Amino acid sequence: VQLQASGGGLVQAGGSLRLSCAASGRTFNTMGWFRQAPGKEREFVAAISWSGSSTYYADSVKGRFTISRDNAKNTVYLRMNSLKPEDTAVYYCAATMRSVSTARYDYWGQGTEVTVSS
Repeated sequence: VQLQASGGGLVQAGGSLRLSCAASGRTFNTMGWFRQAPGKEREFVAAISWSGSSTYYADSVKGRFTISRDNAKNTVYLRMNSLKPEDTAVYYCAATMRSVSTARYDYWGQGTEVTVSS
């Protein structure tokens, strides 16, 4: 099983990015995104159920970030709008067969770096 994240980069505050994470080896009920800023602990960003009907977001990104998935491509996306310098972090995708309300993920991608300049 592999999770391959991509799409990170350098963007100015107020800009947008779309992250992608392609899974291989199996499909997953729940896929999510986490991030870790320099000197901080990893934090939850967003999660989505298999059907896409259930999504969860951290309060800090609600209204700005949108998680989606394409099961035919076994890929999850994170559309990030109105980016702020405090969104700067390494973003990791994760996956599990547990319910979307879970806090436990079993598989992790390698991370993609997002830098938001002020």
